[in-house]
Amino acid sequence: MATMSAGILLYRREPDGAVSALVAHMGGPFWARRDEGAWSIPKGEFDPSQESAWDAAAREFREELGVAPPDVPYVELGTFAYSSGAKTVTVFCGDGTGFLTSDADRAALVFGEFEMEWPPRSGRRQCFPEVDRVEWMPLSDARRRVVAGQRSALDALEGLLG
Repeated sequence: MATMSAGILLYRREPDGAVSALVAHMGGPFWARRDEGAWSIPKGEFDPSQESAWDAAAREFREELGVAPPDVPYVELGTFAYSSGAKTVTVFCGDGTGFLTSDADRAALVFGEFEMEWPPRSGRRQCFPEVDRVEWMPLSDARRRVVAGQRSALDALEGLLG
């Protein structure tokens, strides 16, 4: 059975009418020097027998970014399968206009952490941020920079917003 994850994709309309999405650069040593394919919708795994996809998406947003998702209406965009078929992500979208609009807002984020052995086979465990930064970026940039399995969610958002 595929690993299930859920996430929140915030969007906003820019003054020129273009749509931007809030995406997060994955933290840790594997992603430190990468850009394309190293960004993600804030999301994480869940067990559907223990919590709903929405509850998991909101929990993961709080865990990864250190703040609650904005109190706005959300729409379930759908569940998208990664090409390997080993993972799916259920994505909820909401209008994030006014959320993280300044450098001070972004500086106040407290990113969640994970622990892993690093360097490999060293026997040393280190903590790394799950996310090391977040950015609003145009959909075309986000599409190029997010992990391949999430690009269809950005396409669905574009289709929804027209």
